[in-house]
Amino acid sequence: MKAGANLVCWKCGRPLDAVLLPIRRLEVCPDCDAELHVCKMCEFYAAHVVEACTEDHAEEVRNKERANFCDYFKPTPDAYQLRDGAATQASRAKLDALFDQDTHAGNADTASTRGALDDLFTDDCDGK
Repeated sequence: MKAGANLVCWKCGRPLDAVLLPIRRLEVCPDCDAELHVCKMCEFYAAHVVEACTEDHAEEVRNKERANFCDYFKPTPDAYQLRDGAATQASRAKLDALFDQDTHAGNADTASTRGALDDLFTDDCDGK
């Protein structure tokens, strides 16, 4: 059995160089203890399709993050998806547009509402 040289944990992204292939059903990540024989670690996993699996003959697995007995499981090195904050930035832009001073001209409460909103989303590190 060879080690999974290019594989990374689907949950934390840690390289799985020491994990032997084929991945056992109860194998876990040495760093975060996430189970590895899971749908989210499989090359057939696709969140955008029905039952999140592109393998036609595979039985449905309800919990995609728990170990399963799927015979079609094939680990993929692309399982980990780095969260880059793009969704957060897009949401922030929508909130900014919603509370934009120009679109709400004449509303006296907009400035105080915007200030309260900024207070909620600012990272206050100096203990105020």
